[in-house]
Amino acid sequence: MTTIPDQDELFLAHRSMVFAIAYEILGSRADAEDIVQETYLRWAAVDGTAVRNARAYLATTAGHAALNHVRTVERRREHYPGPWLPEPLVPDDESPEHRLLVEEQLTYALSVVLQQGTPEQRAVFMLHDVFGLPYPDIAEAMGKTQAAVRQIAHRARTRLDATFGPAVGAGTMEKDGAEVLDAFLAAVATGDLQALIDVLAPDAVLLSDGGGRVVAARKPILGAEAVARFLLRIARTPEPDLRAEIAPLNGGLGVLVHAGARLELTLAVAVDDRRRVTGVYLVRNPDKLPQRGSA
Repeated sequence: MTTIPDQDELFLAHRSMVFAIAYEILGSRADAEDIVQETYLRWAAVDGTAVRNARAYLATTAGHAALNHVRTVERRREHYPGPWLPEPLVPDDESPEHRLLVEEQLTYALSVVLQQGTPEQRAVFMLHDVFGLPYPDIAEAMGKTQAAVRQIAHRARTRLDATFGPAVGAGTMEKDGAEVLDAFLAAVATGDLQALIDVLAPDAVLLSDGGGRVVAARKPILGAEAVARFLLRIARTPEPDLRAEIAPLNGGLGVLVHAGARLELTLAVAVDDRRRVTGVYLVRNPDKLPQRGSA
């Protein structure tokens, strides 16, 4: 069935939402784009005039499709070397549509912590806490009771609270961490061990994703001093034409490190309600890093 123009326009208006839900559940741009396409095909096959709430229909359809795709994604990660982190979303200066798509995501740190929960926790958090769908609609889409869905949502928030502190949610998106990120990067750049330790929470964790393609920590680095020493050791490693800048990353700010024209790594931090860095997330796997001229 071919959609009428108004129906296509409705999908385009909500496309970034569909992508965001799929990306946060699956952690990969390519997988999220597959779900966007699948959601569109399902949308094209229905009579749009009979759909009471197009936004809710598209959101729950995307969430259901992404959850069905989870097993395939998780099989690919079973033998992943070292920590697996979501693919960073770096805005494309040449594509306004891509910039909008990236800016409407959660911050990278929130994405990482959500990925540490179950796929259902990610789905319910996105559908309810981020996009405001009521529990009855989510329960129907997931084939669960409302009580079960509320419990899933509670577990997702508990996980986020443990990293970011209470009162941090989708509304804040952790975007007030820019000053902390500035202080963090300055301490790394100057090699000031104590200043870096002071920015970090005592139980800070560092995860480094090299995908077996480049050198990266194969296990989490635990504790403020261990994290600080690891970061300063990396910063002292000689690399020609290396430059670091604070720039948009997913729905917030991160650090992009370039070696010449090549994006060498992305760095994002989780900041708690006491303005301390609780998590440091490095992605060095070249398969996950967009390069100039890449699609």
